[in-house]
Amino acid sequence: MNTENRTRGLVVVTGASRGIGLAIARDLAAHGYDLLLTHRDAAQAQAERQADLEARAREAGFADSKIIAVHADLTADDAGERIAAAVRASGLPLTGLVNNAGITRDGLAVRMSREQFEEVLTVDLTGPFLLCRALLPIMMRQRRGRIVNISSVVGIYGNAGQANYAAAKAGLIGLTRSLAREVASRSITVNAVAPGFIETDMTAAMPEKARAAVIDRIALGRLGQPEDIAHAVRFLLSDDASYITGQVLEVAGGLSI
Repeated sequence: MNTENRTRGLVVVTGASRGIGLAIARDLAAHGYDLLLTHRDAAQAQAERQADLEARAREAGFADSKIIAVHADLTADDAGERIAAAVRASGLPLTGLVNNAGITRDGLAVRMSREQFEEVLTVDLTGPFLLCRALLPIMMRQRRGRIVNISSVVGIYGNAGQANYAAAKAGLIGLTRSLAREVASRSITVNAVAPGFIETDMTAAMPEKARAAVIDRIALGRLGQPEDIAHAVRFLLSDDASYITGQVLEVAGGLSI
């Protein structure tokens, strides 16, 4: 069994049921991290996913890795405290938090309802804030921790039809940099990853013409894979990134050059 750095600690990952979040969870499980996953799925679907992650951990030589699932609506007032209680109950050191959960409600701003705008901000920005607020006291007592917020290139450059999503993801970058200043003295780092166009259910649903136009803008000439984001997240959670904080790492294949 691979016992190197066995006690890498617990990482909380939100939105780990599919796409980028699931890729992050699989990658961390295969590298010896214990996981606490938040989900809103049916019990059977979550049990199957938990079994998958446990199998990946065993195959990588980390048979003792713990996979904990917590059913939570991250926009609920008590969600952060419930997840913090689950972390404390686990008895595991809290290594990191990955705020990945998010939604889109696209539409042109002139036709976007207030409800569409506020729903995205609540899930994509307020939710991460509440979870950071709940878990930071644990990290501060440890005098150690890593927070990685999954933003988007849309939060940097904007995108027509996504005023709500762009505002939320830009806000998440501001939250990242502000928190990084607030908690640096406790050896806690806070960074963001900004994915570009990644092969997910959302991009799979794009019309072929729109998909081709997007790929034409990417220097590497292809969409990214969820694993590309997972690798960046794992780096920022690791000791190798201990002197990096308040940064936004674009993983977009050269979309902006």
